[in-house]
Order: sequence, then C-alpha cells, then structure tokens
Amino acid sequence: MVPLSSGCAVIVMAKAPRAGLAKTRLIPALGAEGAAALAQRMLRHSVAEALAADVGPVTLCAAPDLTHPVFRELGQDPRLTLAVQGEGDLGARMLRALQRMLAGHECALLIGTDAPDLDAACLRAARAALATHDAVLVPAHDGGYALIGLHRAEPRLFEALPWSTPQVLARTRERMREAGLRCAELAPLHDIDEPGDLVHLAGRGWP
Repeated sequence: MVPLSSGCAVIVMAKAPRAGLAKTRLIPALGAEGAAALAQRMLRHSVAEALAADVGPVTLCAAPDLTHPVFRELGQDPRLTLAVQGEGDLGARMLRALQRMLAGHECALLIGTDAPDLDAACLRAARAALATHDAVLVPAHDGGYALIGLHRAEPRLFEALPWSTPQVLARTRERMREAGLRCAELAPLHDIDEPGDLVHLAGRGWP
C-alpha cells in the first residue's frame, strides 16, 4: 500500500488554450484568438493561485495533450507536475485524476480554470473544510461547481452527469447524499463561459 501524504493534492483541469478549441462560447464576443488569449490568462491565474495556496502538490491535468507551449512553460516550475487527462467524458477524466492523486494523498481538491475568483484563500478554506467533512464544493452561479474536494474518489459523483448544464450542482448534491458524504459548501463563484459572464472580469483588465 502506498503511504498517504498529509498534504492535500490540488488538480487543475485545463484545456489547451488554442483558438477554436478553448472558450468557444466566448468567440462571438472576443473572436477565436481573443477567447484563446483569455483562456490562457485564466489558466496561468489558476495555476498561480493553486501554487500560492500551498496546501499540497499541484498537478496540471491537461487536454488533449501536453504539446501546447503554455503547458511546457508552466511545467518548468519544479512545484508543478504535468499530466494528461486522457480519454472519456469530463466526469471520467475528473474521476481518473482524483483516483490517481488520492492513491497517495489523504485528500484532493479539483478545480478548472473558469472561475477567476477561485483564489489561494478559497483553496485554503476548502482544504480546511475537509478537516471536518467528507467532501467540499464551491458552487458556481450557473448551476455547476468550480471546485470539488474529496477524501475518496466516489465514482457515482462523476458518472452519467449532464456536464456543462445547470443541473450539475443539484445532481452532485443528490449523489453526495446517496453516498452518505458530509459535504461542506463555500460561497458560490462566477464561471466565465458566456459573453454575459465577461462583466464579472471588471477591474481585472481582462481580456
């Protein structure tokens, strides 16, 4: 058996910020290149905040591969490990990443790069919540979630969910109750997915 580390692993799930691949729902407002540029900025920000939180090792779990220059650049930081998300829908890829990290750590926090207000303080608060709960969620105002934290990888939380819809959070809560997991929820945050969400970047100078 692999001995467990007392640290809480942080997983950053990220899609390569390529024009036409990243943030496609923002293309009507920003254009393909502009949407990709914003995706790259949010990726850098999310990784920086994950490292600044200092709650445990950070892994950047990339899709579709590690060839994008920003992945190679970020991977030069010795504090960051790179991994490939692999095949399957979002739930399958999230579950795989959590299983890998939880094999060697007592808990793991998984985030994306869509919620710029998910900062180091939020990650530390999520880690603290796992001291007294089985799971932690940071809800997103669009009906999804910006962070999930667990002590064990529970497959039912990731299988056959309607990803990228407003039902994700409610269905995840139901699955948590079915699994008997005590879940803490932190304050909800805004995802930046649609043109109307860009208002939540006011004051950042983004994009």
